[in-house]
Amino acid sequence: MAANEIHIGDIGTVLRVTIKDGDDVVDISGATSKIIILEDPDGTKYEKAATFTTNGTDGEIQYTTVDGDLNKRGNWFIQAKLVLPNGTWYSDIEVFQVYENL
Repeated sequence: MAANEIHIGDIGTVLRVTIKDGDDVVDISGATSKIIILEDPDGTKYEKAATFTTNGTDGEIQYTTVDGDLNKRGNWFIQAKLVLPNGTWYSDIEVFQVYENL
């Protein structure tokens, strides 16, 4: 994930997930579907269409937030879901904090 401090209402924040197998980055360039799943502090899940950061050989996908995405303060969870010709795969779950504004 690429961001510094994230706040409620931030628009244009790039949320990035790197797919790894152990310490090795996975080439996901053959993915036919790329989804980033966000879970807010209340447990509500959102599926967002993701794009490759480059071409997928670096194992990275990303989603850029729009108005209404980051609407609650607290711990959010993020996970990637990929459909490849040989199956459907999920990344590790990561956590990030969304802070209030003044």
